Amino acid sequence: MNYSEIKYCDIANGEGVRTTLFVSGCRRHCPGCFNEEAQDFAAGEPFTPEVEERILESLEPDYIDGLTLLGGEPMEPENQEGLVGFVERVKERFPEKGIWCFTGYVLEDLLEDGRKRTDATERLLACIDILVDGPFLEDQHDITLRFMGSSNQRIIDIPATREAGEIRLWQDDPSFATHTME
Repeated sequence: MNYSEIKYCDIANGEGVRTTLFVSGCRRHCPGCFNEEAQDFAAGEPFTPEVEERILESLEPDYIDGLTLLGGEPMEPENQEGLVGFVERVKERFPEKGIWCFTGYVLEDLLEDGRKRTDATERLLACIDILVDGPFLEDQHDITLRFMGSSNQRIIDIPATREAGEIRLWQDDPSFATHTME
C-alpha cells in the first residue's frame, strides 16, 4: 500500500487535533474529488514500518486526539489489508484516542458480503470510532457541513451503531438522527 500524504496536527479531518493519513488508491473517481491525485494506487510513497512508527510517535502527545484515515479510499480491499494491522496497533497502544475514517462507500455495503468486504473489513471497523461514509456528490456539495463534503454523507458513531444494532450518527452532528440498518 502507498500513502500520498500525512498531516500532523491536523484540525480539519475529525474532531480535535489529529494525525491524518491519506492512503493512495481509489476506484470511485467521484467528480469534484478534493484529492484526485491520491486516486492512483501508485501515488506517493510506500507505507513502510518506518512510516507507521513515525505516525505512532506523532500520536503520543496528550494534545493529539487521534488518527484519521482518508484517501484515496481507505476501504479499497488492498488498502484495508494494508491498514488493518497498523490500525489495530494504534488502538492497542492508544485506546483513549479516536480513530476516524472517511470512505466513499456506505457502511451497509461494507458490512455485506461482496467486493468491498474482505477478511480485514470487520477487524478494521472494530477499531474505527467514527466513519464518515458516502460518496462525494457535486450536486449535494455544501461547505457549511462539518466534516462532510456533500449532504448525502453521514458521520456514524461505530461503537454506538454496533451497540444499538442500527445506524447511530455522531451526536455532535447537527443532523443527528437514527437510521435502521438493513
